[in-house]
Amino acid sequence: MAGGRIRRRLHLNNIYAFTCRKSTFQEDHSQIGGPGFSRVVYCNEPNSPAAERRSYAGNYVRSTKYTPASFVPKTLFEQFRRVANFYFLVTGILSLTPLSPYGPVSALLPLGLVIAASMRQDIEVNNRKVKVHGGDDGMFREEEWRDLRVGDVVRVEKDEFFPADLLLLSSSYEDSVCYVETMNLDGETNLKVKQGLEATSSRLHEDSDFKEFKAVVRCEDPNADLYTFVGTLHLEEQRLPLSVQQLLLRDSKLRNTEYVYGAVVFTGHDTKVIQNSTDPPSKRSRIERKMDKIIYMMFGVVFLMSFIGSIIFGIETREDRVRNIERTDRWYLKPDDAEIFFDPERAPMAAIYHFLTAVMLYSYFIPISLYVSIEIVKVLQSIFINNDILMYYEETDKPAHARTSNLNEELGMVDTVLSDKTGTLTCNSMEFIKCSIAGTAYGRGVTEVERSMAMRSGGSVLADDDVVDRSGPKIKGFNFQDERVMKGNWVKEREAAVLQKFFRLLAVCHTAIPETDEATGTVSYEAESPDEAAFVVAAREFGFEFFSRTQNGISIRELDLGTGQKVERFVFFCYLCGFLEVKEMNIPLFCNRVYRLLNVLEFNSTRKRMSVIVRDEDGKILLLSKGADNVMFERLAKDGRKFEEKTREHVNEYADAGLRTLILAYRELDENEYVKFSKNFNEAKSSVTEDRQSLIDEITDQMERDLILLGATAVEDKLQNGVPDCIDKLAQAGIKIWVLTGDKMETSINIGQGTFVMFACSLLRQEMKQIIINLETPNIKALEKAGEKDVIEQASRESVVKQMEEGKSLITTGPSGTDSHDHEAFALIIDGKSLTYALEDDFKNKFLDLATGCASVICCRSSPKQKALVTRLVKSGTGKTTLAIGDGANDVGMLQEADIGVGISGVEGMQAVMSSDIAIAQFRYLERLLLVHGHWCYSRISSMICYFFYKNITFGVTLFLYEAYTSFSAQPAYNDWFLSLFNVFFSSLPVIALGVFDQDVSARFCYKFPLLYQEGVQNLLFSWKRIIGWMFNGLISALAIFFICKQSQEHQLYNPNGKTAGRDILAGTMYTCVVWVVNLQMVLAISYFTWVQHIVIWGSVALWYIFLMIYGAITPTFSTDAYKVFLEALAPAPSYWLTTLLVMIFALVPYFVFKSVQMRYFPGYHQMIQWIRHEGQSNDPEFVEMVRQRSIRTTTVGSTARRAASVRRSGRFHDQLNKNTIAISREEK
Repeated sequence: MAGGRIRRRLHLNNIYAFTCRKSTFQEDHSQIGGPGFSRVVYCNEPNSPAAERRSYAGNYVRSTKYTPASFVPKTLFEQFRRVANFYFLVTGILSLTPLSPYGPVSALLPLGLVIAASMRQDIEVNNRKVKVHGGDDGMFREEEWRDLRVGDVVRVEKDEFFPADLLLLSSSYEDSVCYVETMNLDGETNLKVKQGLEATSSRLHEDSDFKEFKAVVRCEDPNADLYTFVGTLHLEEQRLPLSVQQLLLRDSKLRNTEYVYGAVVFTGHDTKVIQNSTDPPSKRSRIERKMDKIIYMMFGVVFLMSFIGSIIFGIETREDRVRNIERTDRWYLKPDDAEIFFDPERAPMAAIYHFLTAVMLYSYFIPISLYVSIEIVKVLQSIFINNDILMYYEETDKPAHARTSNLNEELGMVDTVLSDKTGTLTCNSMEFIKCSIAGTAYGRGVTEVERSMAMRSGGSVLADDDVVDRSGPKIKGFNFQDERVMKGNWVKEREAAVLQKFFRLLAVCHTAIPETDEATGTVSYEAESPDEAAFVVAAREFGFEFFSRTQNGISIRELDLGTGQKVERFVFFCYLCGFLEVKEMNIPLFCNRVYRLLNVLEFNSTRKRMSVIVRDEDGKILLLSKGADNVMFERLAKDGRKFEEKTREHVNEYADAGLRTLILAYRELDENEYVKFSKNFNEAKSSVTEDRQSLIDEITDQMERDLILLGATAVEDKLQNGVPDCIDKLAQAGIKIWVLTGDKMETSINIGQGTFVMFACSLLRQEMKQIIINLETPNIKALEKAGEKDVIEQASRESVVKQMEEGKSLITTGPSGTDSHDHEAFALIIDGKSLTYALEDDFKNKFLDLATGCASVICCRSSPKQKALVTRLVKSGTGKTTLAIGDGANDVGMLQEADIGVGISGVEGMQAVMSSDIAIAQFRYLERLLLVHGHWCYSRISSMICYFFYKNITFGVTLFLYEAYTSFSAQPAYNDWFLSLFNVFFSSLPVIALGVFDQDVSARFCYKFPLLYQEGVQNLLFSWKRIIGWMFNGLISALAIFFICKQSQEHQLYNPNGKTAGRDILAGTMYTCVVWVVNLQMVLAISYFTWVQHIVIWGSVALWYIFLMIYGAITPTFSTDAYKVFLEALAPAPSYWLTTLLVMIFALVPYFVFKSVQMRYFPGYHQMIQWIRHEGQSNDPEFVEMVRQRSIRTTTVGSTARRAASVRRSGRFHDQLNKNTIAISREEK
């Protein structure tokens, strides 16, 4: 038995209502993600004929990617989508045939290491136990999760996971509330509040109550949306609407609640968490895509070499003449069991076979370990990012977190940053600072933007303390000072009745949850948004204290207008029906006045407003509403606009001060009107169709009209620390900054200006020309009053296009008709309505052309869908790397559309973080993430890939040259194990160390010279010129190795019987030279040495000698021609050591000479920085400024970068470069 239920006492610190987490990228945040609404669940009747006909999925879940049957085909498909891996599969198969020039182990072993994977086990999850209702006997028995069926009623105990998606029926609390931890779903540690319907919780108290329980649920089909649920519960004669508030998701955990009862709605692979398990399309970096092109090019080289070799081999084979009956001229090449390979009578066939053999032999031109090495390097790079103490936010204990390592190098190539504002640039910690009530402005506080404006105009900077004396401690969410309304003085105001309605609306119109500290009696609030929390706190400070909430109502201590004393009022909730079904409750009150809350009309990004319907103590029905000014003013009644003009003025003033504003209004409803609305509203909520939300929106839209204006609120959201400096540094780095915000235009503009004025940097500067595109023109306003929708739409479209064309003309020719490109910087500001037309297919390229010509772009009143579409346009239209950064659920679409999505782990939940590629706690960390880690990762990966192809070309060309000197006989120059281990042990570790530890420029100089970042934006370090240069360097090294080794060993004796050097001697010498050369080349290429690099470079060389001794000591049947070759032939011979030395000199001198000339006369930007560091000029302001001003290219970003880009190197600096031979700097970190 369940035992007695307990009366819940709310202790809700860090608890959020789950309903505030909305799905994203859909403009109205309400559409269902599934295909339909056909699911029918027979609660507590899973064996009924009707339920069995439905045949829903079982609850067994396979989270493993592979099964025993699918392991091989799935593994092969996943791995061999990469063309290089497919190539090695083909060569590996061919190595099993007599055509192979080497044994199959040397070909298949590396491939096996690359594609090896382990299978995960699901036995533990599927065999977990849960209590399931047995049916007629009313008993609950333990069953395994895998055996659950749709319709089963289960009982879940405290700290247990939910075994399927459940409909919450009741809990151990009387009001059917339970607390859920969803870390496994969305990464959030805050508990979520879920609440069952009163119709089920009132009758289902304990186990035995389920004996006769029957109900039917009609709901949406399985889908991946974690934040919506649409359904209806048919219980006896009632149709009750269901929402996500009643849905308990699989893999979330029950917390702080003894038990809950739930009906299984979705099982197994139909559950939302499994529906979400499909990974989003993987993002690939530009370098990786370019690397594919290089590999294709190398394929072409391999096939060309194989083709040339096979043609020559075929000709040589055809001309091979038989000297006698026993043998041919090349008898030593003829295998006994494969005569056709060298048969002069069938030369064309021999050439074809030779081609296949050569393709296998030259496969070492394609570095099979490249993919693995890059993955290892990226993972290690991510670890360094995650553990960077300078990106750790102690206040919330949040370090940086690279959620994927695929895009590390992309961090160094970002051209455009698209940022949300609220919670991303700002703290998202709202403070109620001003308000306008009945046409009178209240609040004497000074905002950051107002201080900035005072500084800009040269006036005195006022602090809040200069305006009014503060008393008492600072209150979170409340920074309001005005003696006219504080401490109950508002009752003396001329419009005191309006003020009372205003404050009462703040106290009632919300969905916040109070928590009372038992020790102090202090009430705090948890709300869906910081704005709403600030409003409730403000209402309390004005004398309207919301202090308690139950399932049925909320209690308010209210300052009475007549007496000036506080009284308690009880606001009664009626979720399910109209006022006629509300019953009186015997609750002790200080005053017998009751406000019954009849309906909540919820906020979403399309409606941009939220309303409640209440019945007051006189029986009047009131609709209380708050929302954005652009939707609220148009909903005012003709007789409700008494204070409109003044309120508009105040709202604009608040926006100019960088404040977020909302309009508060109300209206009285008559009984018949509400009865009709209640019926229609409940029918819409109970419908289970695709147009359910549109029906609800249509009904609520009709109700929220003819409002009476009360006033406006103004809350301040301060900038995060370090944001202005970060924005300025990114602008100096040549990165364009776009802000996509839901705020109104004036607020966005002045927040941008405030950033500059206070900290000498910003998105908008005083000298910038602002191009503002909106639909606030007299012509459009006149048409809006006429109400002709089609005419308004066409005129709006034409107006936006005209404004874009004028803006482009202004950028191109300047206001006076002269070329202004080199003189002025422009900023584009566009509102959401205009953006709708600008993003249409016919005009989006025109909009992009205008925007990319501006230093800064601010899109105001942007919906989540518009944010994603703008991001997609910039990414596809410019072809450059884009980075989106945001903190809220409405930013998810933008983060997923961008090349790189950065989530801010702030106060808006974890949806943005869970959808991001990298998570940081503060916007200012973006500076270090891009300018330091981004540049390092880009430089390291670029150098690593170039070096990889260099060493493989060096190795592969020696094979080709040996082939050419052996009549293209397809015989490998090296032993099988020599071939296999080159990329695994003797050259790979130094490359990995290069990719993890190298620093061409230290972090300090990355900050000091931010324009260095443009090397990545322009992809200078991974250009075709640099790639081909490294390949050519590999060719030079291979030529030096082969010809010096061949010539030096041609007449050397290595045996007392007079035997000259054979294949084993030549191969051992060449291989030694290859190992030395490629590792010494690494020494020359590294900019920053650590002890790790010393170990892996010299260790790789030492490992070759150790291997040669151990391998040579093994029996000849295994070591073949390498048997004792080092100890008995190579090591004792002076020519071997002298040849190695000569090869190192002749192979590396060309690179050294080229590098010296290049650094002397054509230095790259990072090399110039290395020079001033090497020469000790890093503290010389003149030299530093010269380097800082050297332009990589002309940019069109912020003013600082634009002016820096126009300055070239001075004569003195150029002379200094010519006087010094610049070695590569080994910088200290």
